[in-house]
Amino acid sequence: MNPRERRAARHQPPNPDAETDPRPRRRKAPITVDQVIDTALDVIATEGYEALTMRRLAGALDTGPASLYAHVVNKADLDELLIGRLCAALALPEPDPTAWRDQIRGVCTQIRDQYLDYPGISRAALAMAPTDLETMRVSEGMLAILLAGGVAPQAAAWAVDALLLYVAAYCLEASIVRQRAAHDDDAWVLDRDELLRRLTALPAVAFPHTTRHAAEITAGTGHDRFDFTVSLMIDGLARR
Repeated sequence: MNPRERRAARHQPPNPDAETDPRPRRRKAPITVDQVIDTALDVIATEGYEALTMRRLAGALDTGPASLYAHVVNKADLDELLIGRLCAALALPEPDPTAWRDQIRGVCTQIRDQYLDYPGISRAALAMAPTDLETMRVSEGMLAILLAGGVAPQAAAWAVDALLLYVAAYCLEASIVRQRAAHDDDAWVLDRDELLRRLTALPAVAFPHTTRHAAEITAGTGHDRFDFTVSLMIDGLARR
């Protein structure tokens, strides 16, 4: 079943000719797609994306896994809905030829912050064929900004893909680092001074550039590297 058919199935009205059980039964309030998404995001926010399984989600909704499939076709379909929900919260500017660099940088920053609120969720965006309307709205908006800035259509199309891929990979790495830092043996990964010490302790004959520029290699705080890389990509487009 393709994404369009899946969405159509979600919104099919009940069949009035279907047989009903005349015996009165106490029923729980029906689960909605929005509840499924909200609950899935809650699980990710507290336990991380890797903890989200259909069974775990069903438990959080106090239902059985089979009942979820009335709303979500499979895990890939759930991933698409989750990324679509995050995209729905993004504000896209009206393309401005004089400010297109700042605009595209701002959209990337919004996506980054959304992903980082839900550790590991950017994994769901990788290798995803965008079909959700909200996801498509974001890619359409990014494409419009780049085209308004004078970027050639082919370069703009690939640049949108490259920027989204980088943002997702950056956030995924951040979630992995955070997860590893929870273990005492891996805490040094976040310690810049320790990493600097290890690099400068390397034999200079074998690693002359690494030892000489260890300070530059380990420099940066917060999202400095993110800002640098996104700006580098955008400036490359401007030069084209």
